[in-house]
Amino acid sequence: MGCGFLIAAPSSGSGKTTVTLGILRALTRRGVDVRGAKSGPDYIDPRFHEAACGAPCVNLDPWAMDPARLTSLASGDGLLVIEGAMGLFDGAPPEGKGACADLARLFELPVILVVDASRMAGSVAPLVAGFAGQDSHVKIAGVILNKVGSPRHTEMLSRALAPLNIPLIGALPRSTALTHPDRHLGLVQAGERPDLDSFLDAAAEAVEAALDLDLLQSLATALPTAAQTPRCPPPAQSIAVAQDEAFAFAYPHLLSDWRAQGAEIRFFSPLTDQAPPPVDLVYLPGGYPELHAGRLAANHTFLQGLREAAARRRVYGECGGYMVLGDGLIDKDGERHKMAGLLRLETSFAARKLHLGYRHAEALGGPFPGAWAAHEFHYATTIKTEGNPLFTARDAEGTDLGPQGLISGPVAGSFLHLIDRA
Repeated sequence: MGCGFLIAAPSSGSGKTTVTLGILRALTRRGVDVRGAKSGPDYIDPRFHEAACGAPCVNLDPWAMDPARLTSLASGDGLLVIEGAMGLFDGAPPEGKGACADLARLFELPVILVVDASRMAGSVAPLVAGFAGQDSHVKIAGVILNKVGSPRHTEMLSRALAPLNIPLIGALPRSTALTHPDRHLGLVQAGERPDLDSFLDAAAEAVEAALDLDLLQSLATALPTAAQTPRCPPPAQSIAVAQDEAFAFAYPHLLSDWRAQGAEIRFFSPLTDQAPPPVDLVYLPGGYPELHAGRLAANHTFLQGLREAAARRRVYGECGGYMVLGDGLIDKDGERHKMAGLLRLETSFAARKLHLGYRHAEALGGPFPGAWAAHEFHYATTIKTEGNPLFTARDAEGTDLGPQGLISGPVAGSFLHLIDRA
């Protein structure tokens, strides 16, 4: 039976990811059977988790997934370290559903609170006390102080926390060597960092020097177990999935569902000018095509193969993949690049606007029928769209967002990332 704990923080930017990666790598170096999970709809952090410990990382999204799905994904042997998203109690409006605190309640997991203490001393006590007293079903089992300035600073913080009787697992000093490069959708992807292993080792060494790892492991509690029953039927019997730095945002739980139900999945790389293999459906997931638009536009084998695939079978694009299915993509410098021309769509990364939030989606056609829980996160704007919509959508508060995406014969796509069947 597995056990686990949740690493959370009062807010984003507290250093949860670096702390989590350091813990995963440090425990792996100790020989502990450990794996990671990420709350919410994050595509990037899970790949760092996998690199840190060598085990697959799942997304646990309490807004989009029901308890049975969450339990099945969390089930397994060894120690599960779940990294929370945003602040501990930050969820989608109106009722805050989807906060990582929901996972703590569901699994009755202890919470390890990571506090950015760089600009506080005695004030750390009421901050931690407030989080500890917020919800009787969410237990703050330990505290990790992050970005402390000196041993004296650590001592001041430790004295302030002592009356709370919440274990202090350790204090990590401020370090510029443990910062992550980032871009508009989050961290630079794990696969793009040539220094990834050295970074993870440095994070592990910092954790080993500063934290009581024996105490941390002792705080883990048992996880519920459940069979991993697939929820989402495959959109086709054989599926070609684009996978490289431009198309990296495919949810592992969906691919696992499809495989478990007998679908064959084959990967190909548009960035290296590979044409899709002969399959029943070509799937272009999200990613960063706007950063590689010129290269993609020049990859004639890929684009011609995509066009030929659309003449004989289904093609589906999600977010970045949707942009590539259009007529043109304008990059950040205002240069237009010709895309596949399979949908009457023009998108621009020069005219940037943030689109972010959970979505209730209902398919009007295409390879993913029915109702879906989905997420939208992109900065691209739509310059032109012509044709039949693929989805109707509402936001998390129920506001009608109108038609979304396009469908034209066997080709379909939208900016929505589908997470799970609703």
